[in-house]
Amino acid sequence: MTSHIMHVDMDAFFVSAELVRRPELRGLPVVVGGTGGRGVVAAASYEARAFGVYSAMSTYQARRLCPRAIFLQGDHSYYASVSSMVMEIFERYTPLVEPVSLDEAFLDVGGSMRLHGPPFEIAQSIRRDISHEQGLTCSVGIAPNKFLAKLATEGAKPNPGPKGPIPGLGVKVVEEHEIQDFLDPLPVSSLWGVGPVTVARLDQIGITTVLQLRMFPRDSLIRALGKTQGAHLHRLAHGVDERNVEAQQTIKSLSHEETFPEDLYSEERIGTEIFRMADAVGKRLRGLSFLGSTINLKVRLKDFSTFTRSITLPNPTDSGRIIGRNALGLVETVEVSSGVRLLGVGISNLTKSNLGLQLSFDDVGSDGSEWRDAERAIDQIQEKYGTQSIGAASILTEGGLRPKEKGAQQWGPSGDTKK
Repeated sequence: MTSHIMHVDMDAFFVSAELVRRPELRGLPVVVGGTGGRGVVAAASYEARAFGVYSAMSTYQARRLCPRAIFLQGDHSYYASVSSMVMEIFERYTPLVEPVSLDEAFLDVGGSMRLHGPPFEIAQSIRRDISHEQGLTCSVGIAPNKFLAKLATEGAKPNPGPKGPIPGLGVKVVEEHEIQDFLDPLPVSSLWGVGPVTVARLDQIGITTVLQLRMFPRDSLIRALGKTQGAHLHRLAHGVDERNVEAQQTIKSLSHEETFPEDLYSEERIGTEIFRMADAVGKRLRGLSFLGSTINLKVRLKDFSTFTRSITLPNPTDSGRIIGRNALGLVETVEVSSGVRLLGVGISNLTKSNLGLQLSFDDVGSDGSEWRDAERAIDQIQEKYGTQSIGAASILTEGGLRPKEKGAQQWGPSGDTKK
């Protein structure tokens, strides 16, 4: 059977997208993410990677490794718009597209080969379309299942070199009869779900490669790692992955979190930030026609200790006011006098709002249904006149109305120099 599952991964996506609108930076070490000392790297150009800079590294460390790098604050809304156009290209070749993030997706092209040719040709066509229309490059792994396709992509990607990227294969195909030859030489750390702790545990029993893992008795592996993980790794070592490409994925939660340039001590400021996040979450709920029941709060203090709290409402909501009020109650259960480094507000247990909204006593009078109508009116005004044209008084800051935008703080704050 022909391998027909693809994993498409954009090459240094956020940096590459920036270079499309800033071509004068091509060939230079460029780092995208949070530009402040508390930020993290979202992506690094191959010129920056040659200095050891990689995604998820702190911006502080990246500056030390590559002082000459050009640091650009991440622009989530721009990357999302580019990602949307890339996903549209995927959908020309198959309706079975499962986005994993803004810069990668799984595709099942098994039903598209009669129209578009074999998978390798489809992959080349996708790469050509993305290059011509978006000025970007991508790498493609093709295999019998999602696990192997993602691994194959790693063999297709460029590598950093002292003078820029060293081109990779672009497209890497693993056919069914090649599975073990492909997997066996790999380190066990290549497998999904194998982190440093599991690597150390496997090393204790003499397993460092996939071949050694595959040859190890299944029952012994389960005794060493537990039933769930042992069975899972045994399947992966044999190249088994039963998951299908899921084109329609259900949203399970929505959240917004922010790392602040300076620690927050004021209860008033903490409350304002919570309501600003709750307002953003509520707006996204309404835009997606969802209601949520469980409100989640995340607090990280100055010493990096992190606390999570949650509360489940008797009735689901899409109101930022209700989300904020309950999140504010949750923060009161955490001792924050030492300073708050990060806050996050989220909601889960989602249902479609077209199923109906059951009113509770909280919805009676000016605090309930009338406020919900007001929030929808605010949404409409902001859509027409901009997000800073109107908003609730609870999100007003010294700098005026500055509504939280999706992804705006994803990689940390900009401009500060604090660690």
